[in-house]
Amino acid sequence: MYMTRKIDSFLNSWKNNKERKPLIVKGSRQVGKTESIRHFAQNNYDSFIEINFVEEPKYEAILSDGYKTDDIIKNISLLDPSKRFIAGKTLIFFDEIQKFPDIATSLKFFRQDGRFDVICSGSMLGINYRMIESNSVGNKQDYIMRSLDFEEFLWAKGYGDPVRDSMLTHMQEMKPFSDTEIIVFHSLFMDSCVLGGMPAVVADYIEKGTFEGSLETQRQLLEDYREDIRKYADGADQTRIINVFNRIAPQLAQENKKFQISKAARGARFRDYRGCIEWLVDSGIVNICHCLDFPELPLKGNYDEDRFKLYFADSGLLVAMLDDEAQNDLRANKNLGVYKGALYENIVGEALVKSGYDLYYYRRDDSSLEEDFFIRTADQLIPVEVKSENGRSKSLRTLINSDKYGDISSGIKLINGNIGASANILTFPYFCTFLLKDLLKTTDLGKHI
Repeated sequence: MYMTRKIDSFLNSWKNNKERKPLIVKGSRQVGKTESIRHFAQNNYDSFIEINFVEEPKYEAILSDGYKTDDIIKNISLLDPSKRFIAGKTLIFFDEIQKFPDIATSLKFFRQDGRFDVICSGSMLGINYRMIESNSVGNKQDYIMRSLDFEEFLWAKGYGDPVRDSMLTHMQEMKPFSDTEIIVFHSLFMDSCVLGGMPAVVADYIEKGTFEGSLETQRQLLEDYREDIRKYADGADQTRIINVFNRIAPQLAQENKKFQISKAARGARFRDYRGCIEWLVDSGIVNICHCLDFPELPLKGNYDEDRFKLYFADSGLLVAMLDDEAQNDLRANKNLGVYKGALYENIVGEALVKSGYDLYYYRRDDSSLEEDFFIRTADQLIPVEVKSENGRSKSLRTLINSDKYGDISSGIKLINGNIGASANILTFPYFCTFLLKDLLKTTDLGKHI
């Protein structure tokens, strides 16, 4: 069963662009890159040439005569004469290029030649991407693919665009959902929280209609990530990276979710671990949320590099790291227990990143003022508060009402509840998070406050 993904429409647009460049699809392990590219190729090309540098290392020899297209095609044909190269009707797919980043140098020549479309992909691509970038600058286009977001999960469950459009209309008009809508969407959202967005986990759930086997698949993915760390990280950093990886879930469960290097290992110092954090971010395993120096525009560069939170890029990985008792309670009763705040924050952060936002939070050292996330319009900074319970929002009100924060005039609160508005704060259910960017593009929040 093929699950429709957002990359599908991107790939079709890429193919329809007469000025298209070779494409590099980046993303972490098992988010569905290869399956989506194969699906696209089968529906759009007469000939599909797939070369996997991990499974077939013999193909590293295709550059033995240089980087020109004719030389590469000749060498591929020597290694496998059954491959057909039809000008204008062939897609060449180089997979797992983190194993052989030199192939990126050939993209310039494929672009100049113009006879064949080329897509490259690879897991853990961020690790070698600096080399790939230098080898192909100006001659490729990038696309970052992530695990399924909630909209893609809805597609997998059979809900089409009309449901999404109806949800957005509710938000635009600040019209509360009906009791039935709340029950159905919240149940779907909680299922997606438990599962995360890895295609193998979601597909198994869709097929069986239960969570059976999902935890085992999630935990195997965790082991695969740890194995990737051992495979691709420099020897001296492997233990440090795994220490950081293993400490994300426990630190998110704490009241202060700021990631503290000192708790990753005895005697750990930030200067020794900075590169490890960058490694995990570049690999696509985690999302980093920077602490703003001050909540004002612009956001880029306006943060303390030494203060941050770390979230899993896929919430299913966080769920898989919970203890067995928490797992049973979560799957049987949808009870998040002590991890409630951590999981909701991780899910919202994940949804914002998948919508194209960078993550920022704010915490004042001289007070209890703290805000979970910030998003923006052209001229407004909008704090986003994640509430595990629909209680008071003291920090959010302070940011909105104080003259100190001139770029902030309204805020958004995400809750386990319905749509509402009060005192310049717009409230939405968690399951609406994936629509916030579209809401800001199409609606003036000021008309609702």
